[in-house]
Amino acid sequence: VRVTVSDSRVMVGTFMAFDKYMNMVLSDCEEYRKIKAKGSDEEREAKRMLGLIILRGETVVSMTAEAPPPSEPRKAGQQTGPGRGQAAGRGVPVAPLQSAPAGLTGPVKGVGAPGAAQMMPQSVGRGGPA
Repeated sequence: VRVTVSDSRVMVGTFMAFDKYMNMVLSDCEEYRKIKAKGSDEEREAKRMLGLIILRGETVVSMTAEAPPPSEPRKAGQQTGPGRGQAAGRGVPVAPLQSAPAGLTGPVKGVGAPGAAQMMPQSVGRGGPA
C-alpha cells in the first residue's frame, strides 16, 4: 500500500492492521521524500528502508493500493499459536442449560435481602383499639 503523510512523505509497505483512529501498521516499509538542493531548484527523491512502522492516523492524507493482496498460501514455517479455535461469546455455553450457572441462581443466604420468614405476610387483627 502507498500512504501519503501530511508532511508530503510517501510510505510504501505491506498493510498489516488499522484501528478506529486510522492508525496503521505497515511492514517492510520504505520512506520516499523529496529533498531540494540548496544551490538549485532541482529536487531529488531520497529513499530509506524503515521496516515495521506504526503511522498515526491523524497524519495520513491518502492511501492507495499498490498491488492486489498476496494469493500464495501460508508458508510452512508460519504456524498458529497453542490452544484451540473456539467462538468467543460472552462466556455462556452454546448448549441449553438445565439450571442457571453458579452465581446467577439468586441471592446468597444472608446477603442483600431479608430472609424468607421475614417476607411472609403477617396476620393483622380486626378489632379496634383496645
